[in-house]
Amino acid sequence: MALLRIALAGEGGQGVQSVAEILAEAAYQSDRQAIYIPNFGLEQRGGVSIAFLQFSDQRIGAPRFNKADIIIALSDRAIGRTAIYSDSKTLFVYDASIQAPLEDFPQEYDQLLALPALEVANETLHPRVFNIVIMGAVIGLTHVVSFDAAKDALVYKLKAKFDKDPNMRDLNFKALKLGEELAAQALAKGGTPHA
Repeated sequence: MALLRIALAGEGGQGVQSVAEILAEAAYQSDRQAIYIPNFGLEQRGGVSIAFLQFSDQRIGAPRFNKADIIIALSDRAIGRTAIYSDSKTLFVYDASIQAPLEDFPQEYDQLLALPALEVANETLHPRVFNIVIMGAVIGLTHVVSFDAAKDALVYKLKAKFDKDPNMRDLNFKALKLGEELAAQALAKGGTPHA
């Protein structure tokens, strides 16, 4: 796998950092190189939270990057905060519930792709697993880790919650699969994968 740079951003409390941490863990457990750097707004909850992720089969040289291969924005404010990391080679993905005007989106991107992740999480599963739907979408868009590796990392990171409520395990696995399917559907409608 060539170097892949992802910027994942949303409001504090949307689970952006949890998703990034689990994806990095899945990559590590799959013997891939991974770097995850969190970046928070002024408030831990209520501010914009950005996770910078890099994945590769080779050693990763620098922990920071200026331009992302993929940006995933989960809120209106996240669009504005991540636009500077976009260029003509960036796949810019956003949740379809975002009502930001077109001028708020970056001026340069290779592809602009809307995913109805929040709507699907609310209507099909539960709002609490919105971030896991997004994690599944990241896997579907990038194939950065296998689905099974992501499930294993979920169990590793959320074992205490799953032990307390075994139904949460199945709910999270369903959310992961649903996100992967949403990404595949969006790409089939005209997107291009960045893997």
